Amino acid sequence: MLAIVGPTAAGKSTLAMRLASQLNAEIVSVDSAAIYRGMDIGTDKPGAADRAQVPHHLLDISDPDETPTVARFQEAGRTAVDGILGRGKVPLLVGGSGLYFRAIVDPLEFPPTDQAVRERMETEAYEFGGYEMFRRLEVLDPQAASRMHPANVRRTIRALEVIDITGRPFSSYRVAWDDHEAVYNLRAAGLTLPLEELNKRIDERVDALIERGWVQEVEALGRAGMRLSSTSLQALGYAQILEHLDGRLSLEQAVEQTKQKTRQFARRQLRWFRADPRIRWFEDPDQAADYLTGDGAEES
Repeated sequence: MLAIVGPTAAGKSTLAMRLASQLNAEIVSVDSAAIYRGMDIGTDKPGAADRAQVPHHLLDISDPDETPTVARFQEAGRTAVDGILGRGKVPLLVGGSGLYFRAIVDPLEFPPTDQAVRERMETEAYEFGGYEMFRRLEVLDPQAASRMHPANVRRTIRALEVIDITGRPFSSYRVAWDDHEAVYNLRAAGLTLPLEELNKRIDERVDALIERGWVQEVEALGRAGMRLSSTSLQALGYAQILEHLDGRLSLEQAVEQTKQKTRQFARRQLRWFRADPRIRWFEDPDQAADYLTGDGAEES
């Protein structure tokens, strides 16, 4: 398995398209926003021409009003990868979601959810207070409690929910997170740019997406009666455009906030991926290409 990861606007998709034919590869998207149908412009999703040239997987697998789980993505991703390998081709993972990347690559377990249990825990937190729930977690799973702040009621409830459903400590699901032991034979290149140039590209891309009709895309989702879920609403820029359409922000304000949030997100992407020792980093796409094709480019 090969992978091209890194921050938004670094040129990952361009490099992937350049290499796919050379490597006899099919592209597997690891983008947490590109999974949503109808959210094409704002996510800068590969167009019809690119998809006709190279098979792409894990695009458009959820409606924007759905709240898909990472476990569901993991299952779909593993199925896609197994199919590519079965066809004698190379899976090429491409994207900027560190969680989705690791969900496919690593033997991570994602504990189940139960809405009834969650609601019961939330009611108890309201009645007895978040700190009482945290003290309960300290007794049931001290290792999990040591990793979170007592004031983080949402995480405390999630840990207690998992314990209630599975009978397992919440912390037991973390073992594979720290190992970075892939279930596939993996070679991963991280593509990035100097911060000033990356920020410039981000700003230019947001402007280009607006020119392509991003605002009209969000309007069309509304006309189709599609309300964005809490997860799809996390896709960069969509919340700001909705605020603009509701009259709470001017277009200029929405664009500037989107640029700012995207720049912040890019820094978080870099922190996440740089914590993975398997990824070699490049600013030059040619060096990244040489590394992925086995020509031995050195780590930058």
